[in-house]
Amino acid sequence: MGVTQGIGKMGKISISEYDITAGINAPLVFAFLSDLHECDGEPVFELLQKYDPDAVLISGDYVNNSTAYEKGIAFLTECSEKYDTFCSVGNHELKCACDIRAVTRQTGAVLLDNEYTEYKGVLIGGLSSGFNGAEQGNLKKTPAPDLGFLKRFSAADGYKILLSHHPEYYPEYIKQTSVQLTLSGHAHGGQWRFFGRGAFAPGQGIFPKYTSGMYDGRLIVSRGLGDSHSMFRINNPYEFIVIRIR
Repeated sequence: MGVTQGIGKMGKISISEYDITAGINAPLVFAFLSDLHECDGEPVFELLQKYDPDAVLISGDYVNNSTAYEKGIAFLTECSEKYDTFCSVGNHELKCACDIRAVTRQTGAVLLDNEYTEYKGVLIGGLSSGFNGAEQGNLKKTPAPDLGFLKRFSAADGYKILLSHHPEYYPEYIKQTSVQLTLSGHAHGGQWRFFGRGAFAPGQGIFPKYTSGMYDGRLIVSRGLGDSHSMFRINNPYEFIVIRIR
């Protein structure tokens, strides 16, 4: 798999671009977003208009909780009116008291809740967070995902892209499968970054390994576009990712 990366900036959002050689019949351009957390959607839509992707892929945490979800749902509604939009379930979706799955499906976005679909010659799957909504306090260990779905998705024929909110799932569950590309977020870049390393990420702990960039040519971790708390970032701009697959 050939990969190149370039970085640009627009305001407080950095732009990362990846070119991936997959041997598919027709090239595709995806915008990859993660961890919107009720962020201001206007600059994100400006970037979407600039790069004009075939589809938008969102790997969870587009909302915050039961009292902060309307902006995220409005973003999905507008996004799906303009672009084919696919999203997976992160841990913050599970904090919603409402039926967030039903609300999400009403936006027009395709919710991949331990499901996959075919899109223009590739398979896109969503591996949902293993949290149940109540168990959110353990920052050192993330509950296991649906391994049955992961096995079924891995066995499917074709080039497979997996939306998996938690990058910590990759070394334990995903790396040994045939999934060619996994897109994750959750770590928020490690919140404070020094010498190219993040300081902390839930589910990974201190000085986590998977916080930003590409790993093994198969995992891309976004630093996200918003925050779920008031802790400020250091050396860690928000991130909009463009993925070109050929």
